[in-house]
Amino acid sequence: MRIVVGLSGGVDSSVAALRLVEQGHEVIGLFMRNWHDESVTISDECPWIDDSNDAMLVAEQLGIPFQVIDLSVEYRERIVDYMFREYEAGRTPNPDILCNREIKFDLFLKAALKLGAKAVATGHYCRKTSVILENGEEELQLLAGVDSNKDQSYFLCQLTQEQLKYAMFPVGDLLKPDLRKIAKDADLPTADKKDSQGLCFIGKVRIPEFLQQKLSVKKGRIIEIPANHEVFRVPTNTTLAASATPFQLSRDMGDIVGEHDGAHFFTIGQRKGLNVGGKPEPVFVISTDVIENIIYVGQGENHPGLIRNALMISSEETHWILPSRKLEIGQSQDYSLRFRYRQPLQKGIITMTEEGMYLIFDTPQKGIAAGQFAAWYDGEVLVGSGPIFA
Repeated sequence: MRIVVGLSGGVDSSVAALRLVEQGHEVIGLFMRNWHDESVTISDECPWIDDSNDAMLVAEQLGIPFQVIDLSVEYRERIVDYMFREYEAGRTPNPDILCNREIKFDLFLKAALKLGAKAVATGHYCRKTSVILENGEEELQLLAGVDSNKDQSYFLCQLTQEQLKYAMFPVGDLLKPDLRKIAKDADLPTADKKDSQGLCFIGKVRIPEFLQQKLSVKKGRIIEIPANHEVFRVPTNTTLAASATPFQLSRDMGDIVGEHDGAHFFTIGQRKGLNVGGKPEPVFVISTDVIENIIYVGQGENHPGLIRNALMISSEETHWILPSRKLEIGQSQDYSLRFRYRQPLQKGIITMTEEGMYLIFDTPQKGIAAGQFAAWYDGEVLVGSGPIFA
């Protein structure tokens, strides 16, 4: 079978290609060039030129064709502009999730199909299987990777059944040390290459400089809200909607403790970059107001302004990877919940209402920000996801 592998220049995709070659498939290596602006890329972390060269060396060693595909225009339109819009609105985006949905398994997939491929493979630590439903139809399932420390299923939480149909994850059944050994035994050029940390197929980016390309510096106040403020006294009979609504803060609730360069540069739970010192405990962002250009902070990681019992996803943005599991209005279901990568799964319940889906945690959670993606799992099976509305 002809399979196109997204060779990123890293060890994971290299071993993915190796395993497919060993299985006798006709493999084509394709490197995605998504970014040109070196001014905001930390070049020694993940330079695309070096990555492309590494991917080419792997392809040469494996004896497979290799091409570079330039998707930088589309990446800017679909991912970068999305990031700017979200930050400007005071939300916290996850570009990697959008990159998988909009680039790897959309534009990249279409390019692979034009090459006659029957599937697209990546180095993601996740797995795919299928089940036969009661109506006799097949439904594809996305499963967590065997290596819980490397599981990347969360980054694929927006994929559709149609996208999963073409997806292959050759390394999802491996532990990272075993994958490294396979790479070393095969003498792959990337065997000892460190894992990249940064945006999808770009690498590490200086976020402040990156955002300042379009979002201007705008001086504003940092206001500290004391943990014992009455705004945090939640009634015991709080409604579902109220429990998922962030605390409504105002400038008269606390004292000015510093100045910032723009509320849109900060996110809930952030500690670095505030330059607020002299406090008994570390200071965290508990809320941002991009309209008034105010950052609200609180002392200590257990400040009540950081803690939430529930979150909400709008009806229009609720996505079911497994359409058979879709809840109707009024229905509820126990699931394991997650709203950031590598976060341990949290027990909870999801409830569908007319205005949207509510995710209620058994244990209160810290640092929930609008714009982040929440996902719900049934065991190791990823069921659905959506961006946090509130």
